[in-house]
This record gives sequence, structure tokens and C-alpha cells, in this order.
Amino acid sequence: MDLHSPLKKFFGFNKFKGLQEKVIASIIEGNNTFVIMPTGGGKSLCYQLPALMSEGTAIVVSPLIALMKNQVDAIRGISENRGIAHVLNSSLNKTDVNQVKADIESGITKLLYVAPESLIKEEYASFLRNQKISFVAIDEAHCISEWGHDFRPEYRNLKHIIKAIDDVPIIGLTATATEKVQEDILKTLGISDANRFKASFNRPNLFYEVRPKTNEVEKDIIRFVKQRIGKSGIIYCLSRKKVEEVAQILQVNEIKAVPYHAGLDAKTRVKHQDMFLMEDCDVVVATIAFGMGIDKPDVRYVIHHDIPKSLESYYQETGRAGRDDGEGYCLAFYAYKDIEKLEKFMASKPVAEQEIGHALLQEVVGYAETSMNRRKYLMHYFGEEFDEVNGDGANMDDNSKNPKKKHEASENVEKLLSVIKNSLQKYKSKEVVNTLVGKENALLTSHRTQNQPFFGIGKDKSPSYWMALIRQVLVVNYIRKEIEQYGVLKLTSVGENYINKPTSFLMTEDHSYKEGEDNSIIINTKYSVGISDEKLVKILKYLRKKVAIKAGVPPFAVFQDPSIDDMALKYPITLDELSKVHGVGEGKARKFGKEFITSISNYVKEYDILRPDDLIVKSTGVNSGLKLYIIQNTDRKLPLEDIAKSKGLKIDELIKEMEVIIFSGTKLDINYALDDLLDEEQQEEIYEYFMDAETDEIQEAIDEFDGDYDFDELRLMRIRFFNEVGN
Repeated sequence: MDLHSPLKKFFGFNKFKGLQEKVIASIIEGNNTFVIMPTGGGKSLCYQLPALMSEGTAIVVSPLIALMKNQVDAIRGISENRGIAHVLNSSLNKTDVNQVKADIESGITKLLYVAPESLIKEEYASFLRNQKISFVAIDEAHCISEWGHDFRPEYRNLKHIIKAIDDVPIIGLTATATEKVQEDILKTLGISDANRFKASFNRPNLFYEVRPKTNEVEKDIIRFVKQRIGKSGIIYCLSRKKVEEVAQILQVNEIKAVPYHAGLDAKTRVKHQDMFLMEDCDVVVATIAFGMGIDKPDVRYVIHHDIPKSLESYYQETGRAGRDDGEGYCLAFYAYKDIEKLEKFMASKPVAEQEIGHALLQEVVGYAETSMNRRKYLMHYFGEEFDEVNGDGANMDDNSKNPKKKHEASENVEKLLSVIKNSLQKYKSKEVVNTLVGKENALLTSHRTQNQPFFGIGKDKSPSYWMALIRQVLVVNYIRKEIEQYGVLKLTSVGENYINKPTSFLMTEDHSYKEGEDNSIIINTKYSVGISDEKLVKILKYLRKKVAIKAGVPPFAVFQDPSIDDMALKYPITLDELSKVHGVGEGKARKFGKEFITSISNYVKEYDILRPDDLIVKSTGVNSGLKLYIIQNTDRKLPLEDIAKSKGLKIDELIKEMEVIIFSGTKLDINYALDDLLDEEQQEEIYEYFMDAETDEIQEAIDEFDGDYDFDELRLMRIRFFNEVGN
């Protein structure tokens, strides 16, 4: 079955991501299907495309009203018929509900998003029983499991509710699930026969960094955000009070930021979320209440002001960044005293819950303090191997950018493994370390471990050294943690072999995170979004916002950033050409495209752009060798006549090439040439004109100055103006 033509037709994509194609084929064939796919991996397309292709309506059960709204907006954006997707939840009035029912009955609605609570209502259930249902998809399926990090009791009964409506295939989807959670989901939904798909947890476009949390953490955050003005970001804090404080500090520092937490009234929360989606603010400062319900693809950074309670939460929250495969920077601030604070909060909970909580926190500590590849550490936590040398995204973390020295530790690995074995594999990391350094406690005494010959064989090293070694030995699979027993260390067969036949083991020591040290990194990654014509991108983004406001949808529901970038590369001037742009497709081109192709067409005429043939990207204007020559020689302050002569150009041809350079966003300093042409007052007069003008059209400037300056003088001044203001 060819799934590529419907993919192109509905969504404008030429190829599937990861496991999407296999998952969709499984659903189309009518199988129960279970999907574990990380945030940003393209989960929603897995049920949206089969729903659009199948007869009848697909029911999507989702716990979050905001997320439903986002997805309905996005689906409506690819179709000319508004009724193609609907929400059925407590936010609708009677008229709305009647409209939803009418659209389902007439076969228009392909996707119906419902909250589990709505499905229970007899009024809705009896109506749906009489309709053609294609399948039921359960998003955020980890909410079903008591072992999941976001358990919802109302999810437990879904199997019976679905069976009462219709006997249709069930699709469960989640972004994070340990094996225990997976089994619980399948059992509770009654789909143990499901086709299972688990995508890689690797998000290669995300850069991971941990910095020491000092008293000046807010200053660090302001510095970081100001380097990224105009880009969207989320800052997570653990308490509502801290959210309000940080949002206020950012606002005072002229950063467009809004707070978001459960203590705000619903109206304010919706308003702040919409401001973020509609790009009326750059930053949302939030507790973890924010983000689950958001599907904004161009979040460029996620900052953790406070370290979260588990690596699963951290992974989900950082996963909000770079969902369009563009740049995504994940920065966490870490201080051990925050961990101690979290441990105090747990003191009032039942012992079993405390045990799980402590085990999860220790994983977070390990991630923050490790000096090994952070991606490898994260992947290992989710049961996945990662090659830190050749893997996709191998160099995308602070530890790989600033590697620490390694030393030979095979002797100490041997000591560690033998202590685990000789103490009968019944201790967690903390007790193993106490045994190695010879520190008695009640548990060790009860097992008489202090009388054993191996007690204290590692006292020449510090406890933190041994803890670091345990983490590194875990990741290479010499030992494993027994989850059922809250983290007891057990040897693997590889570890057993190592004791008998040791080999070289290079260890890096953990970060110490002394207050005040700054290990910040600024990167340009291969995943940073490449922009072909910055001037056109700005025009199109402004237009996108205008169109979005008119349509009452977020800008990304009109066109996503990669589509805008692609337009600025390919300059499409017909709807047919626009539908060939990345992520557009026919429906979207027809619905939103008219104003965009008009705008691009005008731009192409105004700047005399050489358009690529058949939308195959070629160099527009200046080739890179000539571009480099012009930049180098203006830097050397060579007369413009000499630069033009040496390349066989007329002066106005040289100016044209310089305009291409400057309009594409590259700096070009020609002040020295202008000083020979115009005095300071004349330059100031023209500069001020461009500053206040509504257009940079040269003819309008000539009219304004009544012929006082010639064409070339004004074009050169426009280059200087763009150099200083635009770039």
C-alpha cells in the first residue's frame, strides 16, 4: 500500500519519520497497535493520517483540552472543511455539540478528540454507538498505569467504555514508558496482542548542558535568553513562587515573558499559552503544569531553573524543544542542595513511595554530575544503546564539547564488581560505596559486612569517586539495577566475565560543580535552522502572523518554520510550486498560500532574484567565491572601483552583488568608501531617512531628496543602513 501520496497530499511531507510508516500500515490493516515514541518523534501523525484515509471517524482520547485544541487547529489548517476535526469536551455549549454531531453523521469528521470523562457520558456514548468509528487512539497512554509518572484513575476504565461503543482496533501511544509501565498499559487496555513499536529515544538535534547553579542563576538565564531574542523558550521551575519571581525578573529586563502555573485562573492560563503560541511573548516561565498541552514545534530552548524529580520528567520537558528538527538547546542548572530539598518533601510519603522517589532522584543526580556523554547516559536509562563516537548527535552535549581527562581504572572496576558479588548482590549503590570505603551503618552491620575481608578495600578513594565509577560501569552494562527492589545492584554476565578477565577501563571523574565556575557553551549545530534569504524570511514571518490572527490560529498552524525557510530558498510564485515546498501540500497551499505567493512574487521582482529552475536550489545571485572576494577586500578597505575592475564588473553590478550579500544577512562594512563620496552630514541625513521610511525603495528616496543624491550613492547608503540595523 502506498502511504507516500496521502502523506504528501494531506501534510506536504515527502517522507515519513522513523517508525511512522510501519505504525500507520499496522493501523490501516485494522490491528491493535502500541507505540512508544519520544516527544517530537511525530506521534500524532501516526493516527492522524490513517484517520484521514479511513472510512468513518477516529476517536482520539487525550487528557488535555489545550493539546486537543492545538491538534484540531493544525488538522483544520490542512483542509478546506472546518468540520474535518472536532473536540468533544466540557468546554462546548449545546450549539457546538449539535454541530459536532451533525458533522460526524454526515461523514465530514475524520478525527474526534475527547477527554476520557466525556466518553463516560451516556449522551455521547449512545450517539457514538450509532456512528461508523474507524478506530480509537489513546494518547498519553502512560496515564493508564499507576507506575506511570502522570497517572489518571479515569483512564483505567477505558477498555470497557470503548467496547461498549464499538469493537474497533485500539491504538495506545506514549512518549515515555519503562517496561513495567508498558506491560501495565497493554493489560489494562486488553490489547496484549497489539503490534508493538518502540522508536529510538534519541533526539539528535537537542544539545544538552548542565551548569552549576549559583546565587546568580537568574543573571545567567537573562544572559542566555538575550542571546536568543525572538526565539521561543520555556523555563521550568519547581514552585509557583519561583515561576512568578523569574517571570518578573525577565520582564524587568525587557524580555517578553509570562508565568504559567496551576495557581493562575483558567482564563489567564489560556491567555498566556495563546500569547506563547501566537508569538506575542518569547518565554513562558512555568511549573510542569505547562507543556503537556502544547504542540509548538519551534521552541528553541528549554531551561530547568530547578532540576526535576526524575529523568523521565526531564526527558519529557526537554522534548518540547526543537520538535521541527531545528535547533533545540536544553540547559539545566544543578546544585545538590536542590536534591536535598526534594528529599525533604518526600519525608511525609509512604515508605514504598519514598523508596521509588529516592531511586529516581539518584538517577537525576547521576545525569547532572556525570562527565560522560549525556545523551549516552539518557539513552541507557530508557534501555537503549548509544554510540558516543559515531551516533547521531554524538557531539551534542557539554561533556563532549569540553571532555574531561580520563584515567585507567580497570583495577578499581575489578574491586567494585567483586564487592557487589561478595556481598551477595543485595545492596544499592549507597551501601556498595559504604562497603568499599569502610563506612559502617545499621544495614551493613545487620549483614555483618564490616567483618568481611573486602570491607574498606577502596578507602583510598572518595565516596563520590566510587559513585561516579558505578554510573559508568552501569552504562557499559557490567552491572544493572533491579527496579523491583528499588535499585539493588546486580552483576550481568558481562560483569561476571570482567572479574575473571579484566580489560582496560578508562574512567572520567564527575563534575564537582563548585559555585561560581562557568562551563557555558555557545554552539552552532548542524541542526540549527539554516536560512537562505533572511530578508524574505522576516517578510514571510510577518505575513504568517497576520494570516494567523485573521484565521484565529497559531502562526505555526499556517506554515511551520522549516516551510518558511524552504520558501526563502525556492521562491515559489505559483500554488503548484508552493505545494512542493517542505511541509506544505495541496490543501495548505490552497488554504493559506495566495498571499504568500503574491508576497514572494513581489519580492522576486523587486530584488531581481534569479529563481531556481523547477525549485531545485541553485545559487541565487553571487557565487560563494565572488562573495568571499568582496567581503575580504572591503575588509581590507580596497577602493570599490578596484574591486569591480579586478572581477570584470561595472560598479552598479558590484553594488548589486553587495546587496545580495547584505540582504542575505551577512555583514559588509563599506563606511570607508562612503566617506570618500559623502560628508558626515550627508550620510546622517540619508541614514535618518531610511530609519523613518516605510519602504527602502531607491526611487522613493530619490524623489524625497529631489535629486540631491544619485542612484549609486543611495544604494551604498542603503547597504550601510542594512549592515548596521538589519544584520
